[in-house]
Amino acid sequence: MLKGLVIDYVGVLTDAGADELYAFLRAARERGIKTALLSNAPGASDEAKRTLDPFFDALVFSGEVGVAKPEREVYLLTAGLLDLPADRCVFVDDAAHNVRAAVAAGMAGVHHTSVEETLTELSALFPTS
Repeated sequence: MLKGLVIDYVGVLTDAGADELYAFLRAARERGIKTALLSNAPGASDEAKRTLDPFFDALVFSGEVGVAKPEREVYLLTAGLLDLPADRCVFVDDAAHNVRAAVAAGMAGVHHTSVEETLTELSALFPTS
């Protein structure tokens, strides 16, 4: 059973309609799904982290952890921060090569092309009943 959701920021959570993704993240956390942001950004300000904190159990910025997508280690590190094995996590990114790398590391993958499509896939992977 899938228990973790790892999601990219730019290109996913910056899309028009991303408020629906944020609502999904909040609802998933309320149901016990662990969530992580995984970004290749060098880091984020304390204010940005405070804004993201209500939606994520872990915030992973490549510049802060010293490893970046699509390196296998960053996916395993992120799953570990959620106290989950990679095969219990789903990774969402707009870059297909990052999704392929996450799948190779053991995660399920969702290639984000639109908020609507991603929500459809996530709803199937994390059913409410």
